[in-house]
Amino acid sequence: MLRSATIAPRVRSCASATTRSRARIPSRDVRYVCASARGAIRAVRAVAGDAPASAREGDDYFATIEIDTSSDDAYTIISIRDAPNKPGTLRVISTALADLGLNIEKAVVDASDSGLKVSDCFYVTDADGGKVMDAADVENIKICLTMILKAHFSHGSDFARPDGQDDRRSVAQGGGDEERRQHSLLYSLMDRYLKNDVMSVQESIVNHVEYTMARNRYQFDDFEAYQAASFSVRDRLIESWNDTQQHFRDKSPKRVYYLSMEFLMGRSLLNSLHNLDIKSNYSEALQQLGYKLEILVEKERDAALGNGGLGRLASCFLDSMATEDLPAWGYGIRYQYGMFQQTLHDGFQHEHPDYWLNFGNPWEIERPYITYPVGFYGGVTITESNGVKKFDWVPGERISAVAYDNPIPGWNTPNTINLRLWSAKPSSEFDLESFNTGDYVQAILSKQRAETISSVLYPDDRTYQGKELRLKQQYFMVSATLQDVIRRYLVNHTSFDEFPNQVALQLNDTHPTIGVPELMRLLMDEHGLGWTKSWDITSKVFSFTNHTVLPEALEKWPIALVEKVLPRHMQIIYDINWRFVQELRGVLGDDYIRIGRMSIIEESTGEKMVRMAHLAMVASHTVNGVAAIHSELIKTTIFKDFYELMPEKFQNKTNGVTQRRWLAFCNPKLRDLISKTLGDDVWIRELDMLKGLEKYADDVEFQSEWRAIKHANKERLAEFIQQKTGTVVNPNALFDIQVKRIHEYKRQLLNVLSIVHRYNAIKAATPKERESMVPRVCVIGGKAAPGYDMAKRIIKLVCSVGDKVNNDPDVGDLLKLVFIPDYNVSSAEIIVPGSELSQHISTAGTEASGTSNMKFAMNGCLIIGTMDGANVEIAEEIGKENMFIFGASATEVPILRAERSRFKTPPEFDAVVTQIRSGAFGWAEYFAPVCDAVHGGADYYLLANDFADYLRAQQLVDATYQDEAKWTKMSILSTAGSGKFSSDRTIREYAKEIWGIEPCRRPSP
Repeated sequence: MLRSATIAPRVRSCASATTRSRARIPSRDVRYVCASARGAIRAVRAVAGDAPASAREGDDYFATIEIDTSSDDAYTIISIRDAPNKPGTLRVISTALADLGLNIEKAVVDASDSGLKVSDCFYVTDADGGKVMDAADVENIKICLTMILKAHFSHGSDFARPDGQDDRRSVAQGGGDEERRQHSLLYSLMDRYLKNDVMSVQESIVNHVEYTMARNRYQFDDFEAYQAASFSVRDRLIESWNDTQQHFRDKSPKRVYYLSMEFLMGRSLLNSLHNLDIKSNYSEALQQLGYKLEILVEKERDAALGNGGLGRLASCFLDSMATEDLPAWGYGIRYQYGMFQQTLHDGFQHEHPDYWLNFGNPWEIERPYITYPVGFYGGVTITESNGVKKFDWVPGERISAVAYDNPIPGWNTPNTINLRLWSAKPSSEFDLESFNTGDYVQAILSKQRAETISSVLYPDDRTYQGKELRLKQQYFMVSATLQDVIRRYLVNHTSFDEFPNQVALQLNDTHPTIGVPELMRLLMDEHGLGWTKSWDITSKVFSFTNHTVLPEALEKWPIALVEKVLPRHMQIIYDINWRFVQELRGVLGDDYIRIGRMSIIEESTGEKMVRMAHLAMVASHTVNGVAAIHSELIKTTIFKDFYELMPEKFQNKTNGVTQRRWLAFCNPKLRDLISKTLGDDVWIRELDMLKGLEKYADDVEFQSEWRAIKHANKERLAEFIQQKTGTVVNPNALFDIQVKRIHEYKRQLLNVLSIVHRYNAIKAATPKERESMVPRVCVIGGKAAPGYDMAKRIIKLVCSVGDKVNNDPDVGDLLKLVFIPDYNVSSAEIIVPGSELSQHISTAGTEASGTSNMKFAMNGCLIIGTMDGANVEIAEEIGKENMFIFGASATEVPILRAERSRFKTPPEFDAVVTQIRSGAFGWAEYFAPVCDAVHGGADYYLLANDFADYLRAQQLVDATYQDEAKWTKMSILSTAGSGKFSSDRTIREYAKEIWGIEPCRRPSP
């Protein structure tokens, strides 16, 4: 069947118009239209040469134009034969015919086998629906088309989109001329990329206002303008996304699939505009339409797909994978409500659903046709044929996983990769049988049970039901993902022999580890492979990133729970463990104590458990830590037995952050200064080039510019603090920041205790002494897990101390303490550029890496911290002299813990704890467990041991801040030494040393 199109161009009307014209040029006389058109084409003649004369002489070197008025009873047929196959030709012709008042009733587009030439036929009628018969009209049409096409072919083209040559060849081989013509038509209709000039952007935005959102294009508010602009940007992302995926299909490279339960993406509009390098055009386009981009950006809700560093790291990695042109996809869950929205009432944390999807998400693309069945519960039947057992899992409950795609653009690259998120839906819309028999509640509940799986990130697992839901979430994500990966692989393969050479699966922490038995089940039960072949494949495709050094943080599941929810998978886990234990016995003999420590099944406690980290260790070809100190610690602590037997599996991959979002985009004034100083903006991709700033660290003029930018960012942060908390702060004070997940090992409590100590010192000082004190604004932010009681008490303590300090007239602007509620990526993009001192003060040996320290250092913020996590490598890069280091080392911590009951606590520490316990900040009874946790022989995280050294470091901070030139120099050197901490570097190391994949950049348009 021929493809046809009727083109009815819309006449633009001015912004003040109250009615719109949808009519074509209102003339029945084609000669009049052509005469008018010739006047409009005079500018074309000047470029194209003496087009009218050559056209009348039949100069058609670029194509043959024929107009047939006799062979068809209903239409005049205009044929343009053997024209160069240049992008935009179809659009130029159709626009010209429409401007001439002709209706295109049908079009046949046919490219030559070589693809270099194209022949198009247009079946047209005049404005009244009749044929064009007048000879003069026909001649004038030919003249106009000749002039326009000559100009079109003699000029450089717009950016051409790829033609999907492999698809085209398969069409030519498998179908006839009809299919080939259809392919040519489909390509010709969209053979150019969308234009990014201001008028094209405006047209795109307004089209979405009317056609996507069905709003009046003369009256739409800021939120609607944000949505329309986002849809417009997404159009451009989709072009790049489609062509990138086609390029991957054509080249068939090995791909990596990054599996993570979290992706803390933040906002997308500004990030996409920057990465596509079209921000200035959109800003101007919106301004002319009466909108400000800066206001529209604030209308976007942060995507509630993550909690803390784990999710933000995954998002930085996706940005770097795209920028590095890697054939990569991310996989996760599309949480309907995220983790939770945090509010504070009288200083107490309250959790509310984060309704981030209430008004839709313009950045995602729903794929209702990409769904996979996911089962739970049920039983396993075993049949035997020719001595081979076949296992058949019959789930007792089935749901569907529906795909939602989110394009991820890279910076300064034509590539756009994908984040595919799964949403849980009932396998049928609802139980119609139950509904029809009157059991309405059961029909609805079955639907709700399915959708609950993708409702909330990290459901509270203190209860059995919470544990069950979390396990189901993890399995839901990996099952849908692995089915999708296998489907994609089998498009071009008939066996699984090449699977390890085409697929790499990265487990971001232990959460996706249930994917190991799921891949085994799919290969054996669904695709008929044997155990040996399946295990060989599985152990070659998985790699595992560990994110903790705390034994209690290693995920374990009760065997009874796994057997109930995933009975077939428990069988497979038992089999994996049995084979692994046999291997261990071959090496260790009868050392059952050590074998028991390494077993995937933990039997030493009362309840048998599945150690998910051990399962990941056994099944993965590589395990990596995320900072140098972390990677060494896991070799001597939580994975000591494994390291001694299989050291070749262990690697370090120090984390990084994307400098695009965390410096270039969120701190534009500093970006411009750096680019001006270094001579270009290449550093945005090659962060090591920041080293070039070192020679300007003592430059007086450069320091002045640096300080001015920092002060402007502090003023912005001060406005944000007032907006969020109601507290007015002095932007001339030292801005001291600690924003991260609230946890005892991160020691926000140590920070609060020192603030109380500072408060006491201010109260005890004379007015004269206060004049020499450095004013300080202390900012703390972060969420406590809903079930983490101690973390919630610490938040309340922060707020209570802040209430007392901020309202004490003796203190004034010398000290302020605020808690920022609902800390997220968008908050961080304001806080990080405006900070001057950032606290990373975890007990040494407890923080795997941390990435917020990298973001702060990158923006010229000085770090006060322990030698823990990535702080160690930051100190190596920027110099310890440019940080404020304190506290016990990781090697000293175990010794100090053993001696803690005999440790004599500093009097300053005792005084502060006693002050809190006595009710100086109210709520004495509520804060008693907080005091008990750090006083006496407890204090597992050694706050008392590090307190005196922490105060010394804080005094050094004050002294250094009073030396403006020295502080600024340290700030510049902090940025200059941050080159190592780009996630681009981290991803290059993963790609080369773990995944074995190469960049696959599609040709630039």
